[in-house]
Amino acid sequence: MNLFKAAASVSALTMLSRITGLVRDQIGAALFGTSAMMDAFQIAFRIPNLLRRLFAEGAFSQAFVPLLAATRERDGDDATRALVDAVATVLVWALALTCVAGVAGAPALVWMLASGFEGNTHEAAVAMTRWMFPYIGCMSMVALSAGVLNTWRRFAIPAFTPVLLNLSVIGCALAGVEPLRARGIEPVFALAAGVMVGGVVQLGLQVPALWRVGMMPRIGLAPARLLVAWRHPGVRQVLSKMAPALVGVSVAQLSLMINSQIASHLGAGAVSTLTYADRLMELPIALLGVALGVVLTPQLSAAQARGDREAYCGLLDWGLRMVLLLGLPCAVALLVFAAPMVATLFQRGAFDATAVATVSAAVMGYGAGLLGLVGVKVVAPGYFARQDMATPMRVGIAVMVLTQLFNAMLVPWLGVTALALSIGLAALVNAGWLLRGLHRLGWWQPAAGWLALAWRVALANTAMGALLAAAASQVDWVALGAHEAKRAGLLAAVILAAVLVYFGLLRVLGLDLRQLLRRQA
Repeated sequence: MNLFKAAASVSALTMLSRITGLVRDQIGAALFGTSAMMDAFQIAFRIPNLLRRLFAEGAFSQAFVPLLAATRERDGDDATRALVDAVATVLVWALALTCVAGVAGAPALVWMLASGFEGNTHEAAVAMTRWMFPYIGCMSMVALSAGVLNTWRRFAIPAFTPVLLNLSVIGCALAGVEPLRARGIEPVFALAAGVMVGGVVQLGLQVPALWRVGMMPRIGLAPARLLVAWRHPGVRQVLSKMAPALVGVSVAQLSLMINSQIASHLGAGAVSTLTYADRLMELPIALLGVALGVVLTPQLSAAQARGDREAYCGLLDWGLRMVLLLGLPCAVALLVFAAPMVATLFQRGAFDATAVATVSAAVMGYGAGLLGLVGVKVVAPGYFARQDMATPMRVGIAVMVLTQLFNAMLVPWLGVTALALSIGLAALVNAGWLLRGLHRLGWWQPAAGWLALAWRVALANTAMGALLAAAASQVDWVALGAHEAKRAGLLAAVILAAVLVYFGLLRVLGLDLRQLLRRQA
């Protein structure tokens, strides 16, 4: 399999997901801006999202996917099917208990993330948390399905699935806001309803995909079946690997919780400011880091199971070159072209010029550390594929402490922008630390050609960055808000020109992109 083609297909579908997510956020921004009620929704939505990243896409996937790939490589499909059945049974029981506890404990959860909320804002956040908490149950089962499908190299459905959430929220926002307002109900609740509808639809999409590969889990709902599943050695192995992975992922999520707490005390709109900045930051992370991680993790696990160190090192080296080639221009764009992108994407309705300025500053903070944020998605699977969860955990704890040290120094000076900048700077340290560890262990050795690639990429980014900086300074992008079509067309033209300058100069400098992108698994 050509890994670039696989990563490109995941990226294309992820791009569709991010575009629909962007439309979702544009509608939310136009309807609610950076208001207190939008802050309440963002915190309520963040709670199940934190748990999803912590358990479903975090510790669970990191422990489950490498074991799944290794089991299939060594023992075949029958043993893999038994593992999936057992893990799914235990997971369903655990999720049922978690959802009940989450709905009951919603006030405490909101306080843990945003103790600065008061009055109606706090009450709305609690109510929406209760509405949306079962979403974690749907998404955890979706994560199990994604692990199976990615191991079978069926990347399309897992990459497309998030689109359904965005479409559901968009539909509920457009159809539900005015009826709720007419009945005297806070209209932001329409967004919460959309999240739950989206969770159910996403889970439903997995069923036919799993049937097609013959891996639809047989879930035991009786206590006796749970006991049998619990005794499966694969379940014990997943749980034993989840423990350090859970600590490692918890560290990253704890940093986000602390940032949410700090933002909730920085005034109305601070939480929403970070959320809108996250949307632009997550575009390159999803298109590059997540796509590369999704494709590389099963391949790395299979290479590890075969004992093929050369293939393992080659896969990592290729992934890191993609980070440099495609991640660095994205970082440059976020740093020098943030305001035009934020103004064009969000400035309408309740999202005014002040919101453009604050969100743009936060986007630039993320841009400073984007290479680290993307790089971690490639480097960390190098440990997970070897079922080494402890090293990323130890590094993550140190990075969490570093993030808060950055916050202590920068928040009094930069306000909400510092929260984004601290995460970005700490991510650079995280990626570099993990990469150094792989190099010292001999699991990554830089192949020939890195220096030639680096100076060409640096020159091309300098030229592209100069073009974007000139376009950002010579046009009043906020004033163009009165002519949205003209502004959108101008933004597209500038970005297209930047892409042509970047890749055109790389070609002139003698970089063979086809050879660089070609990688067989």
